[in-house]
Amino acid sequence: MKEIADIIKAYEKARKEGKKTALATVVKVEGSSYRRPGARMLITEDGILTGAISGGCLEGDALRKALSAIHQQENKLVTYDSMDEDDAKFGVQLGCNGIVYILFEPIFDDSAANPIAILSALQGKRENAALAVLFSLAGKNQIGTNALLRMNDQYTSGENNLLPLFSNDLQKVLETKKSAFLDYSINEEPVNAFLEFISPPVSLIIAGAGNDAQPLANFADLLGWNVIIADGRQTHANSQRFPNANQILVTKPEQLLPQLEIDENTAFVLMTHNYNYDLALLDLLLPTNAPYIGTLGPKKKLIRMLDELNLNTEGNQSRVHGPIGLDIGAETAEEIAISIVTEIKAVLSGASAGQLKKKDAPIHVHESEIN
Repeated sequence: MKEIADIIKAYEKARKEGKKTALATVVKVEGSSYRRPGARMLITEDGILTGAISGGCLEGDALRKALSAIHQQENKLVTYDSMDEDDAKFGVQLGCNGIVYILFEPIFDDSAANPIAILSALQGKRENAALAVLFSLAGKNQIGTNALLRMNDQYTSGENNLLPLFSNDLQKVLETKKSAFLDYSINEEPVNAFLEFISPPVSLIIAGAGNDAQPLANFADLLGWNVIIADGRQTHANSQRFPNANQILVTKPEQLLPQLEIDENTAFVLMTHNYNYDLALLDLLLPTNAPYIGTLGPKKKLIRMLDELNLNTEGNQSRVHGPIGLDIGAETAEEIAISIVTEIKAVLSGASAGQLKKKDAPIHVHESEIN
């Protein structure tokens, strides 16, 4: 979501400056690639790039393809084949053993349903969404970013509303929370679809506004997470100390939860250094469905808190991450912040947090495993 948010911001700036733009989207990958389907990049006519579709090897050629799409005012699908020994003909030297399909869409500012407008609808609500991007591997019918579906609403391209064709499949993507690659036929021509599941950004509630909370808030903001600071001290919880926070709440524990929306992407970190504040907040959090709760400090502190709450069960000890963070040898506040952020990311993603070199399976899920 951060990449999409950055692209929307860059597009608004380019539009105000009267610059033409194009959106590049990785719609399909075969084999190995630095970025997976759903990676996006905005290109302006003067060569400014926002986002990324590779590790840097495709961006130069992508600029040329984007300018061609802008000039010809039509969507274009470009294939980069790094399995071809003569991949130097692209002038990109991919260095990966895979084929990458990238769709280039010129953005027409006068269209209310251009790709950026559809992506912008993602930011309207904090809800899961399914996004449809239509292209053709065999023909010239490169329809592009076409529809966005949420549980209770939808947003489609008014110029070419094809939602009935794939609405059931898009609904399935929303329900299963898994992206899909499917094939359709429009006017007897084959059309491929990348139906992408997109969840809202992580919402990180940091209970505590001490100095050690500042790098944690900064790292989370860098990842595009929604950062909320909560503390009972107005001298600590303020915008001067946390300029990048999305929200700052000076409040008591019992007044905090009614002001928050807790969903499957919400993480709480208890680091007030005030035992009673953390204790009261933990008592309120345990009955909720918050998927991540972490407490700063030693294991014995967490056990003591659970004992005082008469909630010291194996399930609660397993659910609450205390001590918080991954074991990376962290000492400084910045290092501790990194260990906390990486643990939250791993837990919410269902990842092992182990070393990639020890992973037998591919780093990314293969497309054949998505459907």
